[in-house]
Amino acid sequence: MASEYPSGSSPRASLRAAAAVAAVIAMFGAHAAEGFKVRLTPVPIEASTAAKTKGSGSASASLDGSTLTVTGSFTGLVGAATVAGLHEGPVLGVRGPVVAEFTVPQSASGSFNAEFKLTPAQLTSLHQGRLYLQIHSAAAPDGNLWGWLLP
Repeated sequence: MASEYPSGSSPRASLRAAAAVAAVIAMFGAHAAEGFKVRLTPVPIEASTAAKTKGSGSASASLDGSTLTVTGSFTGLVGAATVAGLHEGPVLGVRGPVVAEFTVPQSASGSFNAEFKLTPAQLTSLHQGRLYLQIHSAAAPDGNLWGWLLP
């Protein structure tokens, strides 16, 4: 009776080979999304704005390829939120220009979802800890809550 396996092969060797091929396909065919966390805290621009710069929040972000998906919430603003943005600072902790704006509820608290398609330079900034979220409010129009996207 002829064997179903090539000469010198066994069912166990064939299973190992199939598992190795599956591992290589999984490694190159799919990638895991990277995760980031954001803690939104009040950052008064100057001492005179401290009384109107209140609240807190958090967000999580997932990077899949060049698409960054952000989900979060905030609460306790003195005035209603007006606009929010993804910003890029020159280094961690230093203000920078807005990269993209996103919609937040026009209230003192709420939840938000946003999706951004990042350029190669913005991806580098993200991995260097230079991207942050900023929520503006009617009471603090220069920025109420800030939070850096960190692994």
